[in-house]
Amino acid sequence: MTLYRKQKTGFFALAAAALLGLAGCEETAKRPVQVRPPEITPPAAPVALGTLPLESPRAQAAFLLPPPPSGVELLRAQVEAVFQVGEQEYKAGHLAKARRDFNQAVDWLLSGGYDLQADASVEQLYDRIVQAVHAYEMAAFREGDGFSEQRPEPAPLDEIAEMTFPVDPRLKERAEKELEAVPHDLPLTVNDQVLSFLNFFQTPRGRAIIETGLRRAGRYRAMISRVLREEGLPQDLIYLAQAESAFQPLALSRAGARGIWQFMSFRGKQYGLQHSWWVDERQDPEKATRAAARHLRDLYEIFGDWYLVLAAYNSGPGNVQHAIERTGYADFWELYKRNVLPRETRNYVPIILALTLMAKDAAHYGLQVEPESTVPIDRVKPGHPIDLRLVAETIDADVETLRSLNPQLLRMVTPADPDIELHLPEGTAERFFAEIAAIPPEKWVSWRRHRVEEGETLSALAKKYRVTPGAIADANGLETGTPLQPGDKLIIPAAARPQPAQGELVRYRVRRGDTLESIADEFDCTVIELKRWNGLRGNRVARGMRLRIYPGGRTPPTSAKTRSKGAGAAVAPAGSGTPKPSPAVETILHRVKPGETLWSIARAYRTTVEALRAANHFLSTRELKVGDQLTILPPR
Repeated sequence: MTLYRKQKTGFFALAAAALLGLAGCEETAKRPVQVRPPEITPPAAPVALGTLPLESPRAQAAFLLPPPPSGVELLRAQVEAVFQVGEQEYKAGHLAKARRDFNQAVDWLLSGGYDLQADASVEQLYDRIVQAVHAYEMAAFREGDGFSEQRPEPAPLDEIAEMTFPVDPRLKERAEKELEAVPHDLPLTVNDQVLSFLNFFQTPRGRAIIETGLRRAGRYRAMISRVLREEGLPQDLIYLAQAESAFQPLALSRAGARGIWQFMSFRGKQYGLQHSWWVDERQDPEKATRAAARHLRDLYEIFGDWYLVLAAYNSGPGNVQHAIERTGYADFWELYKRNVLPRETRNYVPIILALTLMAKDAAHYGLQVEPESTVPIDRVKPGHPIDLRLVAETIDADVETLRSLNPQLLRMVTPADPDIELHLPEGTAERFFAEIAAIPPEKWVSWRRHRVEEGETLSALAKKYRVTPGAIADANGLETGTPLQPGDKLIIPAAARPQPAQGELVRYRVRRGDTLESIADEFDCTVIELKRWNGLRGNRVARGMRLRIYPGGRTPPTSAKTRSKGAGAAVAPAGSGTPKPSPAVETILHRVKPGETLWSIARAYRTTVEALRAANHFLSTRELKVGDQLTILPPR
């Protein structure tokens, strides 16, 4: 059975699941390793001895010698050796090196040319390694490697957009009276479709959705109002965000839309919202609000009708334009009656109108809400990647506060972008820069700060952070036996944790509702790349499948040797005794994306800035620019 066929039967998916199942969240990342299958040295050719008598003792001795090891035995020995090295690295606390060795062991087994299911000894070795690695990974995760992605929240619109509700005839007269009394700058209509959702929002579940949104709106109302005013748009468009996300920056729809304004990845990029492995600006409340306002303004220039604008915001301008062309009606309610729009879009406009009516007169509908206060912030640019836990310890804040102020950051570490902006609680920027200056910038992703508590000692802290007492003492200018004073803040020179970079391997389990398109959007790659990485021929993925993904779309280095292009040349299977042709030198082309630097690209490809400059001579005369195509040579 070929490696491809094993992937088709799900065997390869098991490898992905056990190797990097870091988590409560089902998405994890590790550094890709350019793996080459182990060299299987063929046994030396026997020396010609000539004709010997049958009773020759030499002949009998040669017959009794053990046969030379087979290719599979050599493979097992080499896999066992690299796995044992990985175990030693893990026990020494060198997690990045341990992962590299574990991954190499598994990849050697998968690319060694043997059918794991047909050879019991290889299959047993594979199962033992995978189980051990999974246990090690789970232990590392419990300690917290700081790189798990923020958990999204389900978008509330998904729950109600495909439903229908009965109409309470008693509501109509009451709603029409309220409509006359409530000021509004969007056209509001009361009809059976609006009344059905008005009825839903007065049920316990509907009331909870609208109250949650009204409460969260307090945090963002002033900002959204300012942006809408600056873009010349109606203020009542704020209720579009309430319907879409209930003002939750981490809201994620089944289709893959994210943030307060529920942008799909392609639409967000169209309006300047960056989406990478580290950052998703669809989740940045202010940047996403600006993008949404400009998108709504562009839609109004196309359709000139706010109901059609709302429909186009939901399903795309092409769908609405096509519906208009089919019927000849540029009127939302006519399109509604003729059933030429998607069901979700037909319900979308009535949902927003019903929600707007209730939100503008919450007390009349019995909604009791205390809006959250706006959170003032300081904006800083660290200039280097930094762990949010170190930031929190430096300014005496909690990590969850920092994450709520920076929902656009997908990881616990900021990216290698000198222009990245970090939001801190108001009044803490000066303290941050003063205290962080004591730690070298290259240690900001690994070192920590610790405020001493009563009874703590250097030995206790060293055990907690897995460093030596001497290392803590040296970092803080202390004598090893010096007693610690409660309240003192110490620098902890902790061991660096492994950092996944854009383009590094992620093992992803397919969830309900996922499509290749939505997964590609989420990980900033293409459907073609997803298919190539996972040996997929069709366009469908099943719930529970495990996929190999390289966020950002960088083609991973191959783990198998490149076949010679000469006529008739082929790579012999392991253990065949046939010499293999030398692999061709593999180069990679990388197109520079916004926010990338030579340093971040060098780290992602496991090379150096100097090597990048040497391979791309134009960098000696000018700075790196977005759109540049870099030639990246494999590390020597």
